[in-house]
Amino acid sequence: MARAPGPISQALIRLLMKRATVSAVEQLAGPFRLITLEGPALEGVGWTPGQKIQIAMGSAFTARTYTPIEWNPLTGRACILGYVHGDGPGSAWVRDVAPGDVCDIFGPRSSLDASRMAGPLAVFGDETSIGLAHALAYQDRSRSVAGYFEVGDAESSCLASEQLGLDRVALFGRVPGEAHLDEMLDRLDGLAAAGASFVLTGKAGTIQQLRRELKRLGVPGSRIATKAYWAPGKTGPD
Repeated sequence: MARAPGPISQALIRLLMKRATVSAVEQLAGPFRLITLEGPALEGVGWTPGQKIQIAMGSAFTARTYTPIEWNPLTGRACILGYVHGDGPGSAWVRDVAPGDVCDIFGPRSSLDASRMAGPLAVFGDETSIGLAHALAYQDRSRSVAGYFEVGDAESSCLASEQLGLDRVALFGRVPGEAHLDEMLDRLDGLAAAGASFVLTGKAGTIQQLRRELKRLGVPGSRIATKAYWAPGKTGPD
């Protein structure tokens, strides 16, 4: 785990961040963890699905970003879906965190807002986007929300989606040369014709390709929301 914060970092944490305790960690399929955070500082907090939080990794200057999948301001309880990938601070925290651990949170704050987008939602992304799809699906259960995700382990991603109650998910296994992106691009035409709005998240390069194709199809910007969660070689908060 990260070393203890220095005096300046401690002061920033006290000033800017909310203290929370990890109350539960549920092992989902493969590298996915459902992490529950609780504490008085989380009570009375306004939250909209799509907003992000940043969790300090032992310092106010080292944090990793997560998208809550739910937030109950009455009980001061929030949940995030963690995904272990690689050996960075964020993955180490998701892998090793346990009930009783204390963490410091900055946010929630603006990241992506799909609440005003019309029509059914098509959420494109990867493993880091599954939690967002869950949050959007449960924001308005009468609305159609479908996920289209490029993944490294289709079996684990499928099981994790099912465990979260997502039943409209299409998975595209990554292949060398990213040929799987052609299959994702092929889905856009029919969705656009059906009046869907598009939420593009996950890998920056994939978002760029999807957005170019949507523009070619004439989908207006009011029906497209984007947020890159990561890019090769990029570290730290988004």
